[in-house]
Amino acid sequence: MARLHEYQGKALLAQVGIPTPSGRVAATPDEARAAASEVGGPVVVKIQAWVTGRAGIGGVRFADTPDQAAALAAGMLGMRAGGFQVDRVLVEQKLDIQREFYAGIIVSDRARAPVILFSSRGGTGIEEISQEHPDAVASLPIDIELGLTDYQARNLVRRTGVSGKLQSDLADLLVKLYQAARGWEARAAEINPLVLTRDGRLVAADCRITVDDYAVFRHADLGITFARELDRPPTVLERIAYAVEEGDYRGTFYFIQMIDEFQRGERVVGFHGAGGGGSMMSMDAVINEGFRIANFVDTSGNPPASKVYRAARIILSQGPIDGYFGSGSGVASQEQFHSARGLVKAFLEEPLCVPAVIRLGGNAEDKAVEILERVNGHIPAPVEGYKKDDSPQFCAQRLSALMAANTPPDEPPQGRTPPSAQRPYTFATVTGGEVTFDHAVCCHCESKVCIQECVPQILTLDDDGCPVLSISTEEARRGRCIECLACDIACYFDGARGGFVELPIPGLEAYRLQRQP
Repeated sequence: MARLHEYQGKALLAQVGIPTPSGRVAATPDEARAAASEVGGPVVVKIQAWVTGRAGIGGVRFADTPDQAAALAAGMLGMRAGGFQVDRVLVEQKLDIQREFYAGIIVSDRARAPVILFSSRGGTGIEEISQEHPDAVASLPIDIELGLTDYQARNLVRRTGVSGKLQSDLADLLVKLYQAARGWEARAAEINPLVLTRDGRLVAADCRITVDDYAVFRHADLGITFARELDRPPTVLERIAYAVEEGDYRGTFYFIQMIDEFQRGERVVGFHGAGGGGSMMSMDAVINEGFRIANFVDTSGNPPASKVYRAARIILSQGPIDGYFGSGSGVASQEQFHSARGLVKAFLEEPLCVPAVIRLGGNAEDKAVEILERVNGHIPAPVEGYKKDDSPQFCAQRLSALMAANTPPDEPPQGRTPPSAQRPYTFATVTGGEVTFDHAVCCHCESKVCIQECVPQILTLDDDGCPVLSISTEEARRGRCIECLACDIACYFDGARGGFVELPIPGLEAYRLQRQP
């Protein structure tokens, strides 16, 4: 999910007509002073960080003058709030509050619909309010085809004991809140507290909006560059991985680093899962075997081989891991040979110098394990493939045994690189990759295995017996080439090695060079 800061959320609320306090965000004490001067009275200065309980850590303070606001901002900017360093504060009008409410729209997996919640009490967590004052809370699933109607909103507010003009005003605000949540595709949009001031105005004193990460690309105006919900700023590798996911809608690739620094011999492994539940179970098996986990990765939902390849390259870029462990649900409804080819390509190009145990349970698992284990003898370290009937615990034990017997080379050998083609035939792929066949080599190939193995069957032979597209290059670039990597891997093992698929990972090479001692 992509969380918005308070000032960003309030800007969206203002666009649909929900009143917010006057003020603006500031990145320096001077900007805070100017913002307070514009407000023209007592202000509140609030750190902008994705943490709860800001007041308890000194992140919400009041000022009577612009100079006081500047002094408060000077103390807040640069402070640590959870895992974040504060780089902005929100300076806005101090409200004269008569009463507090809670209003929220939350997409409920249980209801399979957005659910609106309203409470005639606010200021604290809605869970706490619902436990202590259940009569003050009302909720309603919303039919997304009809939206939230005025009468539904009024009835919702009425159920909490609010009547009269205030009931009507609150209902109108709830309808606008739903419009904001629906318009920006929020998984959650909460105003807490929603306050009634002593002069009779309803104002969103604080808000929290979280946008669905799969909808971020439709809302470039929000300026979201990393749609993940972390308790700290993203690392460089996490940003590189997110760019891969953002640029390829096929399947899921989720990468989170769990250890910052580690050394060889500390039993740190790179973890590559497939499916959330199965991955968590597999992580337990790894931890129970005495390993530490460098990262969490999930490549599921039928990812192409190219996405699995990029995930593996990123995992192997973290530092001196002692092993590579892959395991997921074991019953994944996706062709496991795609994952196998992606892993093999990554292991060849590194080359892999630490043992790997990969559990490829699911469709075509026999073929997947066969492809995976063919890499043995072509890289310095052993790779073992297993199927759904092999438990994660057994696989973790196998990795431990392989690691005990493995001695990584002091200087890793050169990995597989794109060959220098004499007569290149090339075409682009949907994620910016490039497929190259060196016809000077291909014309001597007897197996023509690339034609047979191509999953979408878009390759044919020209008059010289060399592989070419049977479709246009534009069709290939727009996705008819699914980046299955079958031509690349089959050519390496069974062909003349004239074919290669180059798949860029922007920023990764620069990151690795920077980390070199």
